[in-house]
Amino acid sequence: MAFEEIVERVWPGQTTQIEVLGGGITNHNLKVTLEDGSAFVLRIAGQDTDRLGIDRRVEHDASLAASAVGVGPEVVDFIQPDGYLVTRFIEGTIVPVEQMHEAETIRRVANSLRAVHQGPQLARRFDPFQIVEDYRTTAFSKGVPVPEGYVRARQVARRIAAARRPVAERPCHNDLLNANFIDDGTLIRIVDWEYAGNGDIFFDLANFSVNNQLDEDARHVLLGAYFGSVRPADERALELMRFMSDFREAMWGVVQTAISALDFDFPSYADEHFARLDETAANPAFQLALARP
Repeated sequence: MAFEEIVERVWPGQTTQIEVLGGGITNHNLKVTLEDGSAFVLRIAGQDTDRLGIDRRVEHDASLAASAVGVGPEVVDFIQPDGYLVTRFIEGTIVPVEQMHEAETIRRVANSLRAVHQGPQLARRFDPFQIVEDYRTTAFSKGVPVPEGYVRARQVARRIAAARRPVAERPCHNDLLNANFIDDGTLIRIVDWEYAGNGDIFFDLANFSVNNQLDEDARHVLLGAYFGSVRPADERALELMRFMSDFREAMWGVVQTAISALDFDFPSYADEHFARLDETAANPAFQLALARP
C-alpha cells in the first residue's frame, strides 16, 4: 500500500503534507502535517518484524508509558490490525554522536533514562541472553549460516548471564542509537519504542554507551549521573553488558540477513558488531569484570 493511501486511511478526507523521515531500518516513519499546521509522526511497521521479537502492542504501551513520564512523544492513535502508531511530532533536533560525549548531555540522557526505568512495567520481557539464541534459531531456519563469531560470543555471554542474574527488571528502551534522541530545547526525548521491554537497566546504559562511543571517562559520567556516584559493582555491570549490547546487535544483523527484503548490507552490519564485541572482550577492564566472582 502506498504511503498516500495509508495516510488517507488514518486522516480520511483531510489535506495533508507528507515527509519521509530518516532513521529507521525496519520501519517507515512519516511526518504528516495537517491543514491546520498540526504535525504528527506515522510509524509504519516493516515486513516480518515480529521475527525480530517486536510486538506492536507492547511498542504502543511502552510509547504511552514514555509519554506519561515526559520522555516520549504524545501518543495520538494506534491503528489495528496493521500496528500503525501515530505520535505528536516533536520539534527539536536529533542529538549528534559528538554531542553525546559532552558531560551535560550525558547527564540529561541519564535523567531521561532514569524516568523511563522508574515507569510502569510492560507486558514483555527483554532478555538479551535469550534474544541472541532466538535470532540464531530464526536465521538457521531460513538457511543463513551462523557466523563463526557466534560460538565464541555465546560462551562469553553464558558467563555474563551467570554474573548478572537475577536482576530486578525494569522497563527499558533497548535501542538507544543517537537517532532515537531528540533535544527539544528543554528535555532530551526518546523515540522508537519497538524493542522496549522489562529487563536489566544496565543493558540500556551499556547500549547507550556503546552506540554513542562513550570512552571510560564518559562512562563514569554516565554512572555518576544515573546513580549519584560511581560504584565498582556498577562499573563491572556496565562493562559486561556492553558486550551483550553488541552481541544482540550482531545477531540482529544476522537474522535481518535471513528475513529482510530491504536494500541494506546486513552481513557487514553483523560483522561490524562481532568485531566490536571482540574488541570489548579483549579489553583488560572487561576481562577483569568477567573474572570477578
